[in-house]
Amino acid sequence: MRTPESELDELEASGLRRQLRRIDSPQGARVALADGSVLLNFSSNDYLGLANHPLNRASFIANIEAFGTGAGASRLVCGSQSPHHQLEEKLAAFKNTESALTFSTGFATATGVIPALCGKEDIVILDKLCHASLIDGARLSGATMRVFPHNDLEKLSSHLSWAEGRIAKDGRILVITESVFSMDGDRAPLQGICDLITPSPALLLVDEAHAFGYIGPEGRGLAAELGLEDQINLQMGTFSKAAGLSGGYICGSRNMIDFLINKARSFIYSTAPAPSLAATISDCLDLIAGDEGAALRSALWSNIQSFNTDATSAIIPLIIGDNEATLAASQTLHECGYLVPAIRYPTVSKGTARLRVTLSANHLPEQIKGLKEALTSLY
Repeated sequence: MRTPESELDELEASGLRRQLRRIDSPQGARVALADGSVLLNFSSNDYLGLANHPLNRASFIANIEAFGTGAGASRLVCGSQSPHHQLEEKLAAFKNTESALTFSTGFATATGVIPALCGKEDIVILDKLCHASLIDGARLSGATMRVFPHNDLEKLSSHLSWAEGRIAKDGRILVITESVFSMDGDRAPLQGICDLITPSPALLLVDEAHAFGYIGPEGRGLAAELGLEDQINLQMGTFSKAAGLSGGYICGSRNMIDFLINKARSFIYSTAPAPSLAATISDCLDLIAGDEGAALRSALWSNIQSFNTDATSAIIPLIIGDNEATLAASQTLHECGYLVPAIRYPTVSKGTARLRVTLSANHLPEQIKGLKEALTSLY
């Protein structure tokens, strides 16, 4: 029988062993590590710098005073508290949908929603670079899975034609993509995907996790930027990135959300997120949609363009390929005062190990300039 020790040795030998890096400070443009070093942080998905923003902090403190720290149980067991309802109503309006449902995490959203929608008689079609949570949700569903090469509309069209010819009369086809991909930072061809699906019986789920908050009008996402909200059946996302908090969501029609309340196991059988958190997210939506959010988006996009004029998101991958070389590059940057993580298989495909740079509204121009100079010295 294999042992944890032997498997850890294999991971070590292949440059794939991971260890937790302890940080003793709040998230921010600078972070303090347990060894006393202070690094400029280019690793976080806190795109708008809200994880330690004074307004978010003040809101959370006030909402804990008002609603306490726990929800007690599942919302279907001990009652559904008003902050959750208020958040979902506000979120549905923000995303221009009829209804919304919130979950404890983005991962719980995917692994609850997809198996609720699809079973062994159904077909799920995913982009090859979809997040692990979406892939795991599809696997849990038991549906037939088909994967199309990243952003390949021709292959998606072929998969759709195949699925339409194979699916039973009451079967379901679900197409899944991200709007902004988490490791490559590029955007899905959403208009093209919607054009393919419009004449099809397929449903479309778009994960806006890495677009929420800073892309589109008021930070409503790529679907809103392209005016495609009415053509997307389900908009998914998280509050753990640009909102600087935690939790996941799904937005769609009123009947679809009612169905998920009754069928999504990760919602039904999980204790609800703290009502104080839900109330704080609701306040944060106001912040994101208001003048403060507009100013933060402007600062973020200025930083993105300063780092790379061709970038279309706050995620900029620098692909090296070899695991050990990527780890060495990350360590060199660490020694220069920069936290830039090495991303390796299975997070990305074998042979595509990379440094993943993420920009924040809180980064200063001189910090970005310094990182670019440090990166230049690596190549």
